[in-house]
Amino acid sequence: MALGQVSVNNLNLGQGAVTEIERYFLFIGPASKSVGQLIALNTQSDLDGALGVAASDLKTQITAARLNGGDRWACIAAPIGADGKWSDALAKAQQQGFSVEAIVITKPVATGAELTAMHDAAIELNNVYGRRAFVMAATGGLSGPLTWNQYLVEQKAITKDLSAPRVLVVPQLHGNDQGVLAGRLANSAVSVADSPMRVATGSLLGLGAVPVDSEGVPLPSSIRAELDKARFSVSQTYPDYPGVYWGDGNMLDAPASDFQVVEYLRLADKAARQVRPLLIRRVADRRLNNTPNSMAAAISAFMKPLRVMAKSTVFAGEVFPGEIESPKDGDIQLVWHTKTKVEVYIKIRPLNCPKDLTANIALDLSNDDSE
Repeated sequence: MALGQVSVNNLNLGQGAVTEIERYFLFIGPASKSVGQLIALNTQSDLDGALGVAASDLKTQITAARLNGGDRWACIAAPIGADGKWSDALAKAQQQGFSVEAIVITKPVATGAELTAMHDAAIELNNVYGRRAFVMAATGGLSGPLTWNQYLVEQKAITKDLSAPRVLVVPQLHGNDQGVLAGRLANSAVSVADSPMRVATGSLLGLGAVPVDSEGVPLPSSIRAELDKARFSVSQTYPDYPGVYWGDGNMLDAPASDFQVVEYLRLADKAARQVRPLLIRRVADRRLNNTPNSMAAAISAFMKPLRVMAKSTVFAGEVFPGEIESPKDGDIQLVWHTKTKVEVYIKIRPLNCPKDLTANIALDLSNDDSE
């Protein structure tokens, strides 16, 4: 004997969007106010009220970032004392649950060991919290009785033989270069797949005055070229073309590695952030198994965020491409190592992007009277 029973359950199929943290940066540096606090800032914030009226490197870089970051710019600021440790501010931000795409440490470094420590901190974020971030570091601009060549020797010694693929370092040639680049990378008008070199993004805004050396020589383009070769990220100009622009966002990765420029790292990190929650939802869920139907369903689910990243738009006859190429069959593979351990391999393809363009012009001196 039995009594009739009816139940209706809501099934959560995990089809919602994943919160994006791209373009949201954490700025850490000395300031005269709010030391030890974490402050949310946006385009309407009063920086004097939040960071102090007195000039500080943190406020200088955030001011430049806000100017270049567009109308949706926002960040978290962590002011520290003159002798404060950026690592303590970073740990506090993580403990309070702030997930950011990049950590901007405004106090200039003078040694490669400091950059290594920053890279180690970025790796630890992923190990402990599953949070992927890269670090924007700074080195000092030219100061004291130095020529440009002497300054170049000092700077190249900092990055020599250093492998820190999650660190991007900016020499403060104009005093606020780091903030300008941070704003350019955080501008929502462009994609995380776009290089800061992109001229169509527009010229740099609010870049400080052109520096001169002890002999009164303005910053030469040759020095910027050499700093770029040493994997620093620097501004650049084009002769007879107005405005100041940026070069590559160089990461301190090893030669022949995949993540030598920031846009490649940002793409891989974004894909990882989108896929990670999908993996977590499938822990101990027997709907993911080694049957053909289950494998096909899982591959389709993991491919969804890649399709979103690849989505392009056509407007006024012009194609605005997605962040990556459309995924193809075989770009995602599931491998069962045991009955309880599965590994997922995912391939993403950045679009081609011209950074070195050459036009070849030839004369046609033929005398064709056929028309």
